Amino acid sequence: MPRVELSAGGIDYQDTGGDGPVLVFTHGFPMNGSQWRKVVPRLAGYRCVLPTLPLGAHRTPMKPDADLTQRGIALLLGEFLEALDLTDVTLVMNDWGGAQFLVTEGEAGRVARMAMVACEAFDNFPPAPARPLTGVAKVPGGVWLLMQLFRLRFFRHDKRAYGGLTRHGIPDEVLDDWFAPATASRRIRRDLAKFATSAPPREVLLEWSERLRDFDRPVLVVWATDDMMMPPEHGEKLTELLPNAQLVEIADSGTLIPEDQPEELVRVLTAFLAQNGAEPVRP
Repeated sequence: MPRVELSAGGIDYQDTGGDGPVLVFTHGFPMNGSQWRKVVPRLAGYRCVLPTLPLGAHRTPMKPDADLTQRGIALLLGEFLEALDLTDVTLVMNDWGGAQFLVTEGEAGRVARMAMVACEAFDNFPPAPARPLTGVAKVPGGVWLLMQLFRLRFFRHDKRAYGGLTRHGIPDEVLDDWFAPATASRRIRRDLAKFATSAPPREVLLEWSERLRDFDRPVLVVWATDDMMMPPEHGEKLTELLPNAQLVEIADSGTLIPEDQPEELVRVLTAFLAQNGAEPVRP
C-alpha cells in the first residue's frame, strides 16, 4: 500500500489509478478503506483514492504532537489532497463527518463536489449512542479496555456499539481488521483517544455548520431511513443549508450504507456524478 508523509506522520492510502474523475473516500471511527470494499469495485471509470486517516485503524502511529482533533484531521485530509495533487475532487464521506470541516476552514479549493452519506453533522459529533464509548476514552486505560471488549462478539455486535451501524451486520473479519491496530499498539491507542475526545462544544459545532452555506458546489446528501446514529432530520437540514444540494433516502440500511445497500448507493452516486460534470472514463 502506498504511503505519503504529511506533517502529522505517514498516511497509507489505496489508489485505483487511471484517468477518470477523482473520488476521495473517507471512513469512520475506527475504520479504514474496507468500509468501501463493496462500492469501489462498482465504480469503473473513476479514480478512487482511499486514505487511512488516523482515527484508530491506522497501522503507523502519528507524531506525538500531531493535531488529531476533528479540525486537525480535516486539515490533514486537505494536506493529503495537496500532496497527491488531486484536483476537481468528489469528496465522499460516511459515518465520520469531519471531512466537511475542510469547507468550514476555507480549505476546500480542491473539492468540486461532496457526497455526504449518513454522516455526522451539526451537533452530532459523536452520535449520541456512541458517546458512552467515547467517554470511556477519556479515562486512563479506557481505550485499552474498550479494545479488549471489542474482541468479544456480543459486545462488538451490540446495537449500542458497531451492531447499531448496519441492518445486516458487519463481518467479524472486517471488524478484526479495524480493531487490530489499536488492540496491538499503545501509540495507536494514544492517537485514537486524542481523536475520540476531541469534539468541540455544541455551540462551536453549530457555528461551523453555518459556514457550510458558503459551499455552492454540488452536494449529494444520502440518508438511511433506518439509521440509529444519524438523526433522520439531519439529511433534510443539510439539504436546506447547502445551496446546491439534493437529498436521496435509502431504505433498509443503517449508517453504513456502503455495507447495507452498496448497489443502490453506487446508483445514486454515479447519477449525481454524471449530472455534475464527472462522467466516468470509458475503456
